[in-house]
Amino acid sequence: MVSPKKHLGQHFLTDLNIAAKIGNTLSFKGYDTIVEVGPGMGVLTQYLLEKNKKVIAMDIDPESIDYLKTHFLNDLNNEKIDIVEADFLKANLPEITGGGSFAVIGNYPYNISTQIVFRTLELRHLIPEFSGMFQKEVAQRICHKEGSKVYGILSVLTQAFYTAEYLFTVPPSVFNPPPKVESGVLRLTRKENFKLDCDEAFFFRVVKTSFNQRRKTLRNSLKSFDLSDKLKEDSIFGLRPEQLSVSKFVELTQKLEKDGISDNR
Repeated sequence: MVSPKKHLGQHFLTDLNIAAKIGNTLSFKGYDTIVEVGPGMGVLTQYLLEKNKKVIAMDIDPESIDYLKTHFLNDLNNEKIDIVEADFLKANLPEITGGGSFAVIGNYPYNISTQIVFRTLELRHLIPEFSGMFQKEVAQRICHKEGSKVYGILSVLTQAFYTAEYLFTVPPSVFNPPPKVESGVLRLTRKENFKLDCDEAFFFRVVKTSFNQRRKTLRNSLKSFDLSDKLKEDSIFGLRPEQLSVSKFVELTQKLEKDGISDNR
């Protein structure tokens, strides 16, 4: 086996028990395809191939792609796996996956992990399930509820459409090279009704603007929306953004829309 190299902030998992445990975080229901992001040398891939689903192993590192093709393309696996050299953040995923629903899993490179979540949110109509490993603090931030200091934009936008579960913590010792921090594995399961009762693009804008000045009340952080005097009197504007649940952010968006504020204004 070639020595894995670190790229894009990625640390390669070497513990087979942890890899198998991550492979079992998906339910494997409601889709026929799994996209594995950053498979590296295939430590997780080998367990995904046991799940009777089509695996699309996607990596931007040519060395990893060559290794995967050498070790996983054979008569037994040819129908089970596609090895694709592409960037998950830029690739035409509906085209690559055939346009149907697919799950996403991986040991995600730390420095683009939040971008991977945002990309998943963009494609939420196609992705019913998502799981994998992040830097522990990022995984916790995604899963934390309102009232926490780490609750923020990523928490609200993810939990608007998915049920987020922090599953378990992984120590640095099971990686090559070992990271300086612990890792955390999470699972996102798309909500049965993942349509919001407001303009979703405007909801994203409201959430992001609210947290731009997270220590201030919404009355101050949303000043750029040119709130009417009557709207400013609403008690919700006396709260700070980390105090609002997802449903309260939907309610906030509805109040702004009712006042004539939208992405068109």
